[in-house]
Amino acid sequence: MFAYNRVTGNMTIAITGLSHHTSPLALREQMVLKSDGMADTLGRLKARLGAGSSVAILPTCNRLEIYVHAPHPPETLHRQITMFLEEETGLSESVFSRFLYHHADTGAVQHLFRVAASLDSLIVGENEIMGQIQQAYDVAREAGTLDKVLGVLFQRALKCGKRARTDTRISAGKVSVASVAVDLAESIVKDFRGKTVMIVGAGKISELALRNFVERGVRQVMVLNRTVERARSLAVNYQGEALVLDALPCHLHRADIVISSTGASEVILRTSDFERAISRRGSNPMFVMDIAVPRDIEREAAGVENVFCYDLDDLQEGAELNLRRRQGEISACTAIVQKEAESFFDWHQKLHAEPVIVDITRRCHEIRERELNRTLKKLNGVGPNVRHEVECLSRRIINTLLQQPISCMKEEVTGEYKDMLLYFAQRMLGTPSPEGP
Repeated sequence: MFAYNRVTGNMTIAITGLSHHTSPLALREQMVLKSDGMADTLGRLKARLGAGSSVAILPTCNRLEIYVHAPHPPETLHRQITMFLEEETGLSESVFSRFLYHHADTGAVQHLFRVAASLDSLIVGENEIMGQIQQAYDVAREAGTLDKVLGVLFQRALKCGKRARTDTRISAGKVSVASVAVDLAESIVKDFRGKTVMIVGAGKISELALRNFVERGVRQVMVLNRTVERARSLAVNYQGEALVLDALPCHLHRADIVISSTGASEVILRTSDFERAISRRGSNPMFVMDIAVPRDIEREAAGVENVFCYDLDDLQEGAELNLRRRQGEISACTAIVQKEAESFFDWHQKLHAEPVIVDITRRCHEIRERELNRTLKKLNGVGPNVRHEVECLSRRIINTLLQQPISCMKEEVTGEYKDMLLYFAQRMLGTPSPEGP
């Protein structure tokens, strides 16, 4: 393990978040930040942290993480983010603060890379997290809240996640929340033949669940969504029936298996809906899996006789089985995370040399231009072609002389004496420098 010391002044890379590892589902669904207003949310967070800050938010069904790069110490950033979450969620800090985790610099970078490699996922090896990180990056970039460091951090995280999946077998086979949910359904229902599956919501997870059901023999499918066009575009691929979400209570009794994964902010299926559905089914049992956050289904529905209702927390046993199956790949993925993190830190440290290199280069060319103009005045009558060649020669001399010192500076800036090196490099050429190493 290595330690990373910050080199860009008092700037800190920090993360504050919570996940399925640290918090119950009941809390996570209260901590959801609305995705349709995420740009405004990012703007409020950036304004709170002040000038020079950069922010991104990674919200998934199993985690909420806030990443920042800002001119404050870690303790200040963690405190500010906690207060921000209190304001945004309307929850008292005392309700959620003990479930939060905080990382800074080395810990923050390694954590994001582990998340991207799916080592921190409920289902180790799942691929959905890559799309979620990409979306978090895209939203923050479009909102204008990413600086160079945080932007490159997310780009490198995506690269790390891709390497973990291509260089190891961490994602071999079916690995997703949807596939584990279908595994759980199969363990209870036993035989899918002749069963009718209802998919509520038409997002990525719903599509994966539907595909898994069809591959395992399901032939009767209903897809419900707020927009029937989206439901139809998904259902048509599996010879299914498309329905508008408002029709859900009218068709619930037809389903033997229900998988619900919408982005609704409130419950869409209540206990009374299942009581009516079971009555119309002649008490034939229903398997119900709610994989939405916040939950789509009223918790009390699990108390209805012959309704077998499960949520994300119930997938833990399947997740542990998945973890055991992939245990041999975890060390290889961890090595990739470590290597990619070191590569990022190396790049980040070299940023410290950039302003010094710019100053030195500018100073050398100022001297070159002054001496060139002085010489050309003495060579009165020299044609424009000769003047051009002399100017090009002077540029080549300066660039050649600077090539080795700049290369050396970039290499040594990651070493123990980086501050002294940059300080004396500036002093030697009379460029602006800090007070001392």
